[in-house]
Amino acid sequence: MAEAQLRPAPAQVARYQVFHDTRYRYAAPVSLSQQLLHLWPRECPWQRCLGRELQIEPQPTQRSDGFDVFGNPLTRLAFERPHDELQVNARLQVEVLQRPPLQLQASPAWERVVAGLAFSGRALSAEELEACRFRMESPYVRIKRQFAEFAADCFPLGRPLLEGAAALMQKIFDEFAFDAEATQVATPLIEVLERRRGVCQDFAHLMLACLRSRGLAARYVSGYLLTRPPPGQPRLIGADASHAWVSLYCPANGWVDFDPTNNILPALEHITLAWGRDFADVSPLRGVILGGGSHDPEVRVTVMPHWELAV
Repeated sequence: MAEAQLRPAPAQVARYQVFHDTRYRYAAPVSLSQQLLHLWPRECPWQRCLGRELQIEPQPTQRSDGFDVFGNPLTRLAFERPHDELQVNARLQVEVLQRPPLQLQASPAWERVVAGLAFSGRALSAEELEACRFRMESPYVRIKRQFAEFAADCFPLGRPLLEGAAALMQKIFDEFAFDAEATQVATPLIEVLERRRGVCQDFAHLMLACLRSRGLAARYVSGYLLTRPPPGQPRLIGADASHAWVSLYCPANGWVDFDPTNNILPALEHITLAWGRDFADVSPLRGVILGGGSHDPEVRVTVMPHWELAV
């Protein structure tokens, strides 16, 4: 009886199959290559990986699977023979569980949380020390006065932390336009703030910069989001993309996720892949090569709910 009570009800579980295909075509042969892959989903209280397969062409001369410094599954590949193309296909089966309901107004005042994370001579708990890793600047997220000012109206004195974060999420959603052509990975975040345009990666970095600039701890989360085709239209294979959102540390609740691109709290339709300080820590595939000339990756992502899978 106890086991049956702990098992989530059917409406609280979603299962997906994810196809993440990456292809590099090089203008000249690559003689040596080292690659890091963040393509396995994390095991979380709200998520389980039911199956995974990695198809690689050409076959690597070396492969090792382990974890990075943030606890994300990580695959290291080495290619020591000349090749002019690299194809990496990840096949994942993931189960996502409904997260516990949140009462945003019941969280502690945001300035109290900031004071608790400050270095004041008090010994910090292991949880607080882990959170402090995500209070500092990182390659794509700077701490600047402009970001603190942008978020100032969301965090008046005494406001519950999670209420303030939800207000900031909505502000970014309301004031910024999604534009896939407006930015690149290296576009400075100040430029994103000025132009009010970008993609999910930009909006996640912006929310991180605002939170950290106010002394809070927040991390970058990469993953996938189930997208829905227009009514009457079929789901297009390869039409989805990787997604990004933010996770904020709240002493009373642990880590709480916010998706500023869609102004929602991630739930059954968000699949968590990895987290770190920013995109640089959790890029799905990155590495160094010798040779190759000019090249751009071709990436195709498909997220299929279990009820749409062929039987």
